[in-house]
Amino acid sequence: MSKLAAVTFEMTEYVRDHCLCLAAQRVARTLARRFDDALRPVGLTSGQFSLLMSLNQPVPPSIGSIAALLAMDRTTLTANLKPLERRGLAETKVDPADRRGRLVILTAPGRKLLQDALPIWQRTQEEVDGLLLQTDAGIVREGLRALA
Repeated sequence: MSKLAAVTFEMTEYVRDHCLCLAAQRVARTLARRFDDALRPVGLTSGQFSLLMSLNQPVPPSIGSIAALLAMDRTTLTANLKPLERRGLAETKVDPADRRGRLVILTAPGRKLLQDALPIWQRTQEEVDGLLLQTDAGIVREGLRALA
């Protein structure tokens, strides 16, 4: 039977300093808190803002296309839609082209809330871009998209 090597504290520090997954998780939580705080006055979380924004399309999107855009499974998406539907910000309808499918519609109150939230998002986004200092924010976004 082989003996397992102990994971040293040095290895823990190495992982802390080099793991892209850990870094992405930390940044995601930090950014979500920042945007949650900023959007609180209009009654949205950062996730709800992203979900409503994904519905702002010329043709109502399907559950599957929204889930793909947000890198979310359909079950989680459906659960996240429920509070927005209860507030009258979104509606789910049967797809007339395929009765098995569902389309999600951004309602007039949802559009109004997005209109109110967008300037808050823009200010917060500019603040975050400013925190990147000498780093080109576009390059950061491009790198993150490549990993998604």
